[in-house]
Amino acid sequence: MEILLVPNEVLRLKAKKLTKITKADINVAHQMMDIMIKAPGVGLAANQVGILKQIVTINFEDKENDKKANYILFNPSIIEYSAEKTIMEEGCLSLPEQYADVERPKQIIIEYTDENEKLIKKEIDGYEARILQHEIDHLSGKLFVDYLSSLKRNILIKKVKKLQNTKKR
Repeated sequence: MEILLVPNEVLRLKAKKLTKITKADINVAHQMMDIMIKAPGVGLAANQVGILKQIVTINFEDKENDKKANYILFNPSIIEYSAEKTIMEEGCLSLPEQYADVERPKQIIIEYTDENEKLIKKEIDGYEARILQHEIDHLSGKLFVDYLSSLKRNILIKKVKKLQNTKKR
């Protein structure tokens, strides 16, 4: 299992909702968590490792707000977005070394199933809300560069392709 990079077409496909969470799905999620932490990253969607299932892993530390989180989400969905928006720099493991400012809602209400098949609903804001919106976008084939102008987006994608070509040599 490895992280796919743009322009891999799997990153543009929609992940399928899980009807039942199996041991295999939980194992995939744990492997994703390991890959994400090693990368290092703060979030990873199953699409990014070539698996079209609605699985997201989160692991971050927000020192500014004294918050730490490490958890797995199955079938996550955002059911409400705040009107208030905020701009923050984003990056992505599928676009290594590329960053851009993206505007997103400051708060969200999210619903997901955890590893114990318990339905969780919670209000999230700040850095964690940003990470979750980014990862849930992945599940519908959307990348953070899609929020940028086509010129900026194409520049970042070209830089990733160039990076890949340099590493192949």
